[in-house]
Amino acid sequence: MTAAELAQSAKSDAAPPAGLSPEAEALWHAKKGNWHEAHEIAQDIHTPMGSWIHALLHLIEGDIGNAGYWYAKARKPARSRGEIDAEWETIAREVTDS
Repeated sequence: MTAAELAQSAKSDAAPPAGLSPEAEALWHAKKGNWHEAHEIAQDIHTPMGSWIHALLHLIEGDIGNAGYWYAKARKPARSRGEIDAEWETIAREVTDS
């Protein structure tokens, strides 16, 4: 599945596709607007990628300080709220290798 297909699925499907990695599933829920579900999944991904996704989620939430903490854990530069869509796309490309 590509990043574009993941985004399209979140826009049109009621549930995430079967077989997604936890990272892709968290991103699917984030794109769908299911912040709580995405956050629950991201909290259990104890890798730099999980921290990066966690940072994005706090950025979406508007908790810039917490987002900064998770960006630092992910060793990624902090982003602004105006960069949410681009950041989602960047992360999704890495998660899906597309």
